Amino acid sequence: MNVLQFIAMTPQQGGGGMFSTVIMFGLIILIFYFMILRPQQKKQKERQQLLESVQKGDKVVTVGGLHGTVIGLEDKTVLVQVADNVKLKFEKSAISSITRPGTETAVGKTS
Repeated sequence: MNVLQFIAMTPQQGGGGMFSTVIMFGLIILIFYFMILRPQQKKQKERQQLLESVQKGDKVVTVGGLHGTVIGLEDKTVLVQVADNVKLKFEKSAISSITRPGTETAVGKTS
């Protein structure tokens, strides 16, 4: 094989290498999407639904570990009674889980 034949073959091999590299990056992006981004988006939707479903009378646990009962609701805040005559106002985003009266399981338990 002489030098001219080698030079003539190089662009063809480079083109094939470029195509396989693009396919490999595409596969990596797809795997990244299905393994990381999609489950994270699903968790965000579930959390948003949890926070929108808070009602008066629900027993809640905050991200700080405080247990109490919701006695008041506003757009972005909740009023939680933690003891007799002790009421605290929290952001809704501070709610970690909800236990509805009459049910034993917690709604939206995140780990």
